[in-house]
Order: sequence, then C-alpha cells, then structure tokens
Amino acid sequence: MRCEIVAVGTELLLGQIVDTNSSWLGEQLALAGIDCHHHVRVGDNFARIETTLRAALARADAVIVCGGLGPTQDDITRDVIAAVMGVPLDRDDDIATHIRSLFETRGRTMPENNLRQADVPRGASTIAQMPGTAPGLVCPIRDEAGVEKVIYAAPGVPYELKAMTEGTIIPDLRARAGLPTVIGSRVLRTWGQSESGLAEMLAERIDELESHGNPTLAFLASGIEGLKVRVTAKGRDETQVTEILDGEEQYLRGILGDLVFALDDANMESTIIDMLHERGKTVAVAESLTGGFLGARLTAVPHASQVFRGGIVSYASDVKFDVLGVTPGPVVSESCAREMALGARRVLKADVGLSVTGVAGPDEQDGQPVGTVFLGVALGENVEVRKVRLPGDRERVRQFSVISVLNMLRLMLEDKPPQML
Repeated sequence: MRCEIVAVGTELLLGQIVDTNSSWLGEQLALAGIDCHHHVRVGDNFARIETTLRAALARADAVIVCGGLGPTQDDITRDVIAAVMGVPLDRDDDIATHIRSLFETRGRTMPENNLRQADVPRGASTIAQMPGTAPGLVCPIRDEAGVEKVIYAAPGVPYELKAMTEGTIIPDLRARAGLPTVIGSRVLRTWGQSESGLAEMLAERIDELESHGNPTLAFLASGIEGLKVRVTAKGRDETQVTEILDGEEQYLRGILGDLVFALDDANMESTIIDMLHERGKTVAVAESLTGGFLGARLTAVPHASQVFRGGIVSYASDVKFDVLGVTPGPVVSESCAREMALGARRVLKADVGLSVTGVAGPDEQDGQPVGTVFLGVALGENVEVRKVRLPGDRERVRQFSVISVLNMLRLMLEDKPPQML
C-alpha cells in the first residue's frame, strides 16, 4: 500500500503557515506500516490541485489531502475531488443539520456559505469524527486501468485532522492494505549527546536490527526537546508488541544509560515535576538570560503548583544583588550562578534552587563569548555550578539553557554526576 500526502493552501507556499500536518501524517503512516514516498504542497488553484491529485493517484494507491474544506470561496478541495472522480456534489442534509446545530449551541447565526461544507462528492462517505464544521471525506475512485484507489480529505486544522486520521483514515488504510499485524512504538527521549554521537553509540545495534527488521530504530531530532530514539515493533497482537518494545527499551537503556530521561510524551519538565513530587521537595528558580522560560516550562506541567514555589527573573544586575543577595561583580560567572541558586531557594523558601545566567547574544558580556551559560543547582548541602557553551542563535541558547539546567537537577536528584548536560 502506497500513500501520498497533498497539503492544500497558498499560505503554505508563502511561508505564512508551517506545514506541520504533512510531517505528522508521514509519521503516522510510517507507524502504521504504510509506505509514503511523496509529500506535495499546492496552492488554492483548481487546475493545479487537480493536476497534483491525478499525478499522486497515478503513483499511489491512496492520497490524503489536508486543507481546503472550509466555507470560503478558496476552499475548493471537495470540488476538485468531485471533478477527479467525475461525479457531481450532493448536499448531505444530515451534515447540514449538524453544522447548523454547532452554530446554534454557540449562540451564533450561521452564515449560509457554511452549507458548502455539507456538499459531498457522489459515492463518497463522510468521516465519523467531526470536531469542527468541516466533515472529512473518504472518496473511492477507479483509475483508467480500473484499479480501485481512494482519496481521503481532511481539514487543515491540526486537531481536526488528527482526530480523523486516528479514528478513520489510518484504520481504513490498514484494512485496505490487508495488514493484520499490530504495530506499536515507544520513544526514548534523551539529552546530553549529539545526534551523531547517539548514532555512533547505537550503530552496532542498528546493524543487528536491520538484519531481521523487527523492531526498527529511528532518530528524531527535536531541538530543545532533545533527541528521540523511536522503537517500532510489529507483532501478532498487542501483547507480543509490548514484549518486543519492553525488551528493546531495556537493551537500549543498557547502552544509553543516563542519557534517557523520559518515554513517549513525557518531557524534561514533567519528569522533574514528578521526581520532585515523589521526593516531597519544592523548587524555586532564579533566571537571567532565560527571562522566565524556565518557570514557564515548569508551570506548563499539570500539578506543578505542588512543587513549584516561584521564580525571580533577575534580568538586571541590581536585581541579582538586591533581591537574591548576589555579591556585586561580574554576573556571567560561576559565583553569580551559585549565589543566584542559593538566593532563589532562600527567598522563596524552597528545598531546591535553580539558576541560569549567561550570554545569549548578540554581544559578549563580562569577557564571556555568546553562548556561555552558567547553570546552578542548590540541592541540600550540595551546590553545583556548570559552565557550558551552547550553540545557536539567541533563542536557541535560551531554550537549551532551560533543558540543560533541568537535566542537571535530574541527575543530581538521582545521585548521579551532573556532567551530562
């Protein structure tokens, strides 16, 4: 089974919106065992969309189209699909009634052009999942040789697209492909090693797995979220898949050790919040170059209030001196980071104090080049400070600083040397 993805929208070509839908869809297809060899973006033009769809159908067994199902004049995906199928559009009264009710429950009057979203190519069916006013479509079609193929259409709104893909599109694709096996995946999230370094550590294992193909490993570089190692396994049922994933996770942890900080959807901040909660400890932060990023990421975790005392954004030097009790002097220094961590802990009455001070750019400061950051952790009698040189522009230096100091705390909470940042 070969599937292609067509993202519709002139805004995608102009760079006004980043096409995250196609990358997400590609990942879901790979996890489902469906081959996808082409991703295409096309503007809101009837002829160009039609040409793109016909070319995709000539190469693939299925096409997923995202975008262009709205109520406005440039939302023409359903019209183009009908033309490709060679059929008219029929008004689906049930969908029309549903759209009206959505507006009524919100106390709003429905513009009549919204009923365009209830027009369905004859012979197509609507997707049961419908979080918004636009129904998704499953459109069977035969090519010139009489081979049955299918076009799926979903809105470009990400949460609507995801609901339809998970609820209908992927299961339908797998059924058409005759894939009886269960496919599952697990993601090991790591921090402290480069992508090339990680690949080198796992090179022998990757070679071993490629010889028999189950499970498989893939690297997913996720910027400030670290590097992900995704394990994908196939089995006759969920129990077998889980056994394979459990075994491979254990094997990989034996290689990667402390680099692994979480699994699947957990991130560094949720890991820290959980660890502090388990240990009955609270945390406070003092931030300079990160300007509140550290506190924001921690408080984005549900129930963070149980362990997070607060933060002091001591961006100006005199705030470090007057509020945190830092000794006047260079603020991009080991001593400043140490006193900031202790000051945060003392002022906010927490068990743990974190600090970040450094140079995000564009100019050097206190004789330190851009990218120089001092990270501080005050935990019990132990106060650790690490000097790091972080890559990238101003934004990346600030974000890398946050995950680095959190990783430093993680290792200290586990009584491990905080060298791996």
